[in-house]
Amino acid sequence: MSDAREGRSRAVARLISLVEDGHPVLPEVMAALAPHSGHAHVVGLTGSPGVGKSTTTAALIAALRGEGRRVAVLAVDPSSPFSGGALLGDRIRMEQHSTDPEVFIRSVASRGHLGGLSFATPQALRVLDAAGFDVVLLETVGVGQSEVEVAARADTTVVIVAPGMGDGIQAAKAGILEIGDVFVVNKADRDGADDTVRDLKHMIQLGNRERTVDWRTPVVRTVASRADGIPELVETLDTHRRWLDESGTLAARRSERARSEVEAIALAELRRRLGGEGGLVPDELASAVASGATDVYAAAEQVVGRVTGEPSPA
Repeated sequence: MSDAREGRSRAVARLISLVEDGHPVLPEVMAALAPHSGHAHVVGLTGSPGVGKSTTTAALIAALRGEGRRVAVLAVDPSSPFSGGALLGDRIRMEQHSTDPEVFIRSVASRGHLGGLSFATPQALRVLDAAGFDVVLLETVGVGQSEVEVAARADTTVVIVAPGMGDGIQAAKAGILEIGDVFVVNKADRDGADDTVRDLKHMIQLGNRERTVDWRTPVVRTVASRADGIPELVETLDTHRRWLDESGTLAARRSERARSEVEAIALAELRRRLGGEGGLVPDELASAVASGATDVYAAAEQVVGRVTGEPSPA
């Protein structure tokens, strides 16, 4: 445990493996790590496939390391349909950083979770936070509209778009404008970059009229493959972190994040205790609903009654 708190890669990797496997010792591990968490800046990187998320992540690692900061990356990848493991290899995409002892990179499988985030992701983030990393980059698999879940896991959410991919319109449709704290127009050396920046700024301006907070979402141009614009992006991330602290928004976001984590774990435990592998709904009750012998609301009341010990209403 002490090795993990000092950020030693092998120890950190072992703990994340415990998280992914749902090992029985996990509650004890998380209890030991809890007093050491709450310091890292968790930055979520999201966007459609092909916009350069991994390239941007690699460029951010280099820039942050240049400032002496310790960096961890949690890359949530598509799951193998056979093993459930991550299909994309972290060191293939970011191998230039793999030998740096102050950088930890781990791919985890989304395991079919539609939000682009693994069920175990929140606890893996807590491990990395407690291990003493200054910045944790959470890079998610691009899965369209469902990927807005990243905003619930990150302190700062960065939405990456690229010219010529219709990302501006897609952002508006997917509701990403509401969850993006920072927008990045990557591959800004391509034709159409000016139009993409203009369209995003216009949509953000319209969206800001409905916002009740005083943070105004910036748009940063980058060419991540050449590290162009990356220093400006790092400065913008730091500015947002300061605003989060000063406005009290950071504490509010983290409290809401903790609430959802506790609820998810509690519900999973209830399913395990009451329903085993089959879940909370017994086979006979599901069959009764399917045959029309009862309705879904009455069945749900029976399930709630099993949990609370209260009789179902007549």
